[in-house]
Amino acid sequence: MKIGIITYESLYCNFTNYGTVLQAWALFKVVSGLDILYEPVLIDYCPDIMHDKDPLNPMKNMWDMDYETRKMCELSLPSIKINFEKIRKFYFEKIRMSDRSYTSATINKVVDEGISKFICGSDSIWDITEFGMDRGFFADYPIMQGNSIAYAPSFQDSFSEYSQEERSRLIKLLNNFSAVGIRDEEPVSVLCNYVNSEVKRVVDPTLLLKNSDFDEIVAEKQESERYLLYYSRRYNEAMERFAVETAKARGLKVIEISLRHENYERHRMFYEAGVEEFLSLVKYADCVITNSFHCLIFALHFEKDFYAFTREHCNNKICELLARLNLEGRLLKDGCEKTKSKIDYLDIKDRLEKERLESLEFLERQLKDICRG
Repeated sequence: MKIGIITYESLYCNFTNYGTVLQAWALFKVVSGLDILYEPVLIDYCPDIMHDKDPLNPMKNMWDMDYETRKMCELSLPSIKINFEKIRKFYFEKIRMSDRSYTSATINKVVDEGISKFICGSDSIWDITEFGMDRGFFADYPIMQGNSIAYAPSFQDSFSEYSQEERSRLIKLLNNFSAVGIRDEEPVSVLCNYVNSEVKRVVDPTLLLKNSDFDEIVAEKQESERYLLYYSRRYNEAMERFAVETAKARGLKVIEISLRHENYERHRMFYEAGVEEFLSLVKYADCVITNSFHCLIFALHFEKDFYAFTREHCNNKICELLARLNLEGRLLKDGCEKTKSKIDYLDIKDRLEKERLESLEFLERQLKDICRG
């Protein structure tokens, strides 16, 4: 049975995002391994709000309108183009994609490919400040209603900030699903009282796999010298200063993935890294400093020394994950905080394994239910 996965894809955003690609690959791989009868397909779906986005011309739709940021982006455009081509290649070589591309006007024709059951998720597809209430992300097309489960989508930083009207609309949409697995902790207790199906907090798809599962897509070591990986999804002066100071104190080279073109003379800039290279850079780093949720996850997978900084649209998911792992001391705001000297990865593996198994059980059980229907 073909199961369509609908999620946020880097093919249609301003800037490609390793986490976006890897969560889709991970969910595809997990579902592929659950039952020989399941044939997961990542539906090449562009939500309405992203129709005017162009990854090769991100300046057209940037959040940051200041001259300096836009100039940095323009100077980094050659790397942006290389990165996008690598990401696109990964999608179509490492994941089974739908035969056609779809929009809201054509999505119901996906039945022509034999797809009749759906998983919506993961990542921030329910962040209405970014995507609105896209019908595809909420299984609101006729072909999806009652034939879909949600796995690990997340809302914006605080579900409590939604207005009553927004909550009412969301609750109505969530009843399109036969089951709702949410990545956020905060909304679960609220939604359990209003959604007719099971609501459960689950882990991100990249945590459904073990670190060895990523071996098939990790590139060879990219750098012979010892280095600190500094991956910035959004510029943070304090985080950059902390990364530079930490690298200097430990005698490490800085490899940076960001659009700060002015750092080309100081660091080894690597925005052109593809998914495989990104994983390699995390795996072989001496230390990882980031404000990316998924970079944090892979630092955990590869048992790295790491520090995570807060970031708009990312605070809750980073804070919640670190709190569940008793790693709050690795969360920084200005880099001046006192941090724990050592990370107990034996304890972390135990905690993650328990969550992984519970989430896998939920996903497998709910898929069986909709496939029987």
